[in-house]
Amino acid sequence: MLPTISFIMKYSLILFVIVLTVLGFTSCCEDIQMVNLGIESEYYLSRMTKLELKSSFTGCEYRWTLHCKNEIDSLMSTSDRLLFIAAEEGTYDISFDIIDDFTPYHHDFRVTVMHEEVEYSPYISEVIEYNPAPGQFINEMPQYEDGDTNADMVRKAQECIGGQNNVMISLGAYGGYVTFRFDHTVMNLPGYDFLITGNAFYELNNPEKKGGSAEPGIVFVSYDENCNGIADDKWYELAGSEYYKPETLHGYSITYYRPDIDKKPSPDGFLTDATYIPWIDSLGKTGYVAKNSFHTQDYYPKWYSGESVSFCGTCLAQNAEDTSGIGRYYVLYSYDWGYVDNHPNEYEELNSFDISWAVDEDGNYVNLPAIDYVRVMTGINQYCGWIGETSTEISGARDLHIPETKLPD
Repeated sequence: MLPTISFIMKYSLILFVIVLTVLGFTSCCEDIQMVNLGIESEYYLSRMTKLELKSSFTGCEYRWTLHCKNEIDSLMSTSDRLLFIAAEEGTYDISFDIIDDFTPYHHDFRVTVMHEEVEYSPYISEVIEYNPAPGQFINEMPQYEDGDTNADMVRKAQECIGGQNNVMISLGAYGGYVTFRFDHTVMNLPGYDFLITGNAFYELNNPEKKGGSAEPGIVFVSYDENCNGIADDKWYELAGSEYYKPETLHGYSITYYRPDIDKKPSPDGFLTDATYIPWIDSLGKTGYVAKNSFHTQDYYPKWYSGESVSFCGTCLAQNAEDTSGIGRYYVLYSYDWGYVDNHPNEYEELNSFDISWAVDEDGNYVNLPAIDYVRVMTGINQYCGWIGETSTEISGARDLHIPETKLPD
């Protein structure tokens, strides 16, 4: 009897384990279906709006495919996450596949892209950061008032360049920057995507040489890929005409020091203090942001609390020529393309930017479908006698894919 009982118990246990295994596998398969059915069959969203979809189930490979009528299908992503965005209204048929020997899955769904309920504005909707370097227009453009905080100055910068206001702000000497956004994601479409205005001009005596006052600012862009509404994703520089030239410095940095209020000024002609704000850069060079008789306010941002402020990025070659030979007349020549405050505003093409120019830190082009944030930074470390430091100014920006809003007469 004992062997028989042992035999029955043994194989009953095996049968029980098999049943549990089958039930467990069935439950797992049902969970997989339920998890992936979380990707709906139909979505509706406004154009230029992101739709984030993510697989909750793991597999060996993933494939998100856009099915185009009368065209070849387009592979959109091979990760477990899809960030869908479209500029054009219409219906988009997409399939999601998990490629796995044990848990394959296929799901078809449709995204309907509609026109936004409230029309997008082509202009800046929000200034996020205003961090200028020291300069002769700082604390004046925009105007600092006693007690102003960083938030106050950001708000004032927004009041200047937001919407259609077009009131100039200064970014100060090399490295100073402003960060802003529009009320929508700016798409990367064929041709130029957005425009930024400054106050550059050509001298009247020799306009064909495109020299006069060009204070080039470098543009950076960022795509809100993590969809958190914060400018904390990776930044990419838009590579202008000077980016790959040997005289352009990459990874350059500079530190400016708060001026010593007890220091005796060092006047020099139009300069009331030639050694006003000292700086040192990553090359070991030193210099000063001088103070001149035309601007008597503090040049160091008064809302900064630190004793120094540092900036880093790409530094362009100096573009000024002292045509007088005695420091009386400087001509600042424009670079070919790709910089802010580099050509007069009437030359719209030369003040326009293509998101496709974006490069990573190694200078490799990256494929950004769109961008959410724009940063403009003074791109030259240069001082031109009584004219002062080379400082990028900006008065506004516009998404070139959104029709302009006409002001009432």
